[in-house]
Amino acid sequence: MEKGIELNGKIYPCTVSLAMDLVGGKWKTVILYHLKDSEKRYNELKKEITNITEMTLSLQLKQLEGDGLISRNVYGNKPPIKVIYRLTEFGKTFIPALEAINNWGHQIVEEKLNLSTNTIK
Repeated sequence: MEKGIELNGKIYPCTVSLAMDLVGGKWKTVILYHLKDSEKRYNELKKEITNITEMTLSLQLKQLEGDGLISRNVYGNKPPIKVIYRLTEFGKTFIPALEAINNWGHQIVEEKLNLSTNTIK
């Protein structure tokens, strides 16, 4: 019987569980998607992800940084400071999964729109 996978003091039943611990939830993957092509400031992310609260965005950014998926670089030492978020090299390894999820989302939209159109006729 397999014991599971231990990483950073946590035991996961499988690698999917491990991966979902890093990127699961409603917002982490969305944040990573918005950082995949370029670095962003906090306010840029907030404008692009309109439904996320400031508290949730801050919390998710801290978790993603803690897990090594994004980096947070602070420029300046007195207000207004400039903070830039970007994918780390580890975070960039998730880009193929992000693109697959994005493509699947487009496929779902197309199928649902076709179903709606066919139903209306």
